[in-house]
Amino acid sequence: MPLPSTSSLNYGYAVSAEQRNRVLRNTYWLLALSLVPTVLGAWLGVATGMTAALHGGLGILVFLGGAFGFMFAIEKTKNSSAGVAVLLAFTFFMGLMLSRLIGAVLGFSNGAELIMIAFGGTAAVFFAMASLSTVIKRDLSGMGKWLFVGAIMLLAAGVINIFVQSTAAMLALSVAAIGIFSAFMLYDLKRIVDGGETNYISATLALYLDIFNVFQSLLALLGIMGGERELSLIHI
Repeated sequence: MPLPSTSSLNYGYAVSAEQRNRVLRNTYWLLALSLVPTVLGAWLGVATGMTAALHGGLGILVFLGGAFGFMFAIEKTKNSSAGVAVLLAFTFFMGLMLSRLIGAVLGFSNGAELIMIAFGGTAAVFFAMASLSTVIKRDLSGMGKWLFVGAIMLLAAGVINIFVQSTAAMLALSVAAIGIFSAFMLYDLKRIVDGGETNYISATLALYLDIFNVFQSLLALLGIMGGERELSLIHI
C-alpha cells in the first residue's frame, strides 16, 4: 500500500552551496544505510512468517498505525542523533511489512528473478531522477501539492481494494504509484539540490518512502503480470 511522501510543500533557497552539498551527501549515506534494516526486516518476515496473519482490516491498522507512528516520532527527533535510530527502526518495520509481498512473489518459480528486476528497475528510476534533479533549472515546487493529492488518492484506493480484491484495480494502482512516486522522487531530490530541505533525516525519510513505494508497486506489477507457477509432473 503506498504511503504519501513526507515532503514539505514549501521551498527555501537561502542556503549556501556548501550546506546543500552536505545535506545531499548525508542524505545519500543515510539512505544507503536504511536499506540494511529494510532487507533484514523483509528477510525476518519471510523466514518466520510473522506477518502472515496481517491481512484485511488488521493489516491496514498495523501498517498505517505503525508507519504514521514512526513518521511522527522521526519528525519529533529529526534534529537529534535519536532521529537516525528511529528512522532505521522505521525502515526495519517497513521491511517486515514488505515481507508478505516478497513471500508471495517468491512463491513463483521465477520469484527471485522478479525481485531482482524490481530492485534494478527501482535503482534505475532513482539514478535517472537524481541526474534530472541536477540539470533541471525549472522550479518544481508547484508539483508538490498535486503529487501529495495523488498519493492520498492512491492510499485511499489501495485501502478500498484490500477489501474488493480486484486484480485490474491492483494493476492500475501499481502503474499509477510508479508514476506518482517517481515524480515525487524527482521533486524531493530537487528540493535538496535547491536548498529547500536542510534536514538530512527528513530528506532521507522522504526519499525512502518514494523508493519503497516504487519498488513495492513495481514488484506487485511484475508478480501479477510475470509470475510463473511451477508445473508438477504427474505420472499415471
